[in-house]
Order: sequence, then C-alpha cells, then structure tokens
Amino acid sequence: MRVVARPATADDALQQLIAGNTRFVRGEPRFTVACKEQLADLAQAQRPYATILGCSDSRVPPEIIFDAGLGELFVVRVAGNVFSAEVMGSFQFAAMQLQTPLFIVLGHEGCGAVGAALDAIHRGRLQHSRIQLLLDGMIPGLLGIEPGLPPGEELERGVEANVRWSMHQLSATPEVQARFAEGRMQLIGAVYEIATGRVRFLAPS
Repeated sequence: MRVVARPATADDALQQLIAGNTRFVRGEPRFTVACKEQLADLAQAQRPYATILGCSDSRVPPEIIFDAGLGELFVVRVAGNVFSAEVMGSFQFAAMQLQTPLFIVLGHEGCGAVGAALDAIHRGRLQHSRIQLLLDGMIPGLLGIEPGLPPGEELERGVEANVRWSMHQLSATPEVQARFAEGRMQLIGAVYEIATGRVRFLAPS
C-alpha cells in the first residue's frame, strides 16, 4: 500500500506534483493500483492536496501525468480548461470544504478548443451553438494573439494565453482574493507537453 502524507503547504504540494511528473516522464510511476485497505480509507473521506482545472482531452489525465494516487488530486475537467460558474463552484468546494492549498490551471499542447477559438477570431470559422458557447468563454483571453503567425506558433501562444485567462478569472473572484490575502492559497498555470510528457509551469505574468 502506498501511503503519501498530505503536503502541508502549497509549495510542498507543487514540489510533489513536479516529482510525480518527473517519475511519469522517466517511465517510473510509483502508483499502479489501489489496494482494498486504501479504498476503505478513501471511503471515509478525501484529503486532496491540489485542485486542478484541466482540459477534457483524453491524452491529459492529471492523475497519470502527475503520478498521483487516488484521493490526492481534486480534478475539474472541461474542454479548453474553460472557466465557468460550475468550475468556480467546484473550486469553492475544494477551497472551503477540502482546503487544498494549491490550485493549478493545466492547459496542453495542441489544444483543439484553443485552435477552434483562434479560428473563430482570425478566420471567422464558427462552430455549432453549444461548442461556440464554450469557445466564447475563451475568446476574450485570446484577443491579444496577433493574426498572421505561423499556425504552430499561434496555437502555442494561444494555449498559454488561455491558461492565463482562466487564472485571471479565478483570481478576480472575491473568494480567491480572500484566500490569497490569508496566504492560504497558491494559483499556478501550467502547460502539458504531449510529445514529451513534461508539465511546464508558467512564470507569473
């Protein structure tokens, strides 16, 4: 049975995520399957040390790329890691009920939702109504991406800008501002590199 102590601070939680991603990249994961004793313990309560907003892309499961066990991460996934009222409610639950000290917005290379939003901005290509509604939530954060860039560079910049846009929306809420003021919360952006498996953490803007 793998037992991992919950990190005491956001910095400790971040280091645990970095160590887990390093193991994943090396092909040396420590967590493979939950034993019955662990499942019984988790049935009583959960105590995740990090909350992650990630994309629904099937290639980007946070528990695997961070080599995290059951109960260690509280994960919210939606195409394009888009911020919404439902996402904010989930983050409030994590902050108030689970008291996770670390919050991550995790984008990824080659994000199709970001590409579609850029197509809408620069090339006027609109999607079906519900998909376009999703993209509309991303577009304000992508307006600074200048037109005419090579496609690869445009998408790369768009992915990072989209992560920062979700972070901006989260950090602008009164609840998150209060947690920051208390020194009890850390919000970090990251981009998963699908080709290498590495998670690149973004420097503060």
